[in-house]
Amino acid sequence: MEIENPACGDILQLTVRISDGRIAEVRFLAKGCVPAMACASALTELLRERSLDEVRTLTREDLIEKVGGLPEASTHASYLAMDAMAALLKKL
Repeated sequence: MEIENPACGDILQLTVRISDGRIAEVRFLAKGCVPAMACASALTELLRERSLDEVRTLTREDLIEKVGGLPEASTHASYLAMDAMAALLKKL
């Protein structure tokens, strides 16, 4: 699933492999700012080995905590990552 933030041009593509109802593998390909890369990477760590039900309970705050916080000007990166996750979940 690929998502683009039209305001800043960041692009995030997420792919997953599911085994026995759990995310066995997750990868990302991103083009954008450092916070977008950090959020995408942290999201892969949050998703790995979780069930789809567990993934659906993850929040943007969980992601921000995982990256150690974001300055206000960089919060768009967390929205991009969470939007990509939500779009991916809709396709599963």
